Amino acid sequence: MAVQRTLEMDFATELGKTQRMRVYDIRADITAAEISSTMDLIISKNIFGSATGDYTGKVGARLISRDVESFDLA
Repeated sequence: MAVQRTLEMDFATELGKTQRMRVYDIRADITAAEISSTMDLIISKNIFGSATGDYTGKVGARLISRDVESFDLA
């Protein structure tokens, strides 16, 4: 059984909407400080945009873990 981890980061946009970004296979020991500084960098460098405008702030973040079990059916 493998654990899959996904980081979800929610950003506020220029038009007052929320845009979610997902990073898959995130390491288990990532800290809130690392996530916050990464989000600040994404906002300050204007790396990504969306249909609702540029990212203007941080709304929240979460780390989602799920157990995945594959079966060999051959």
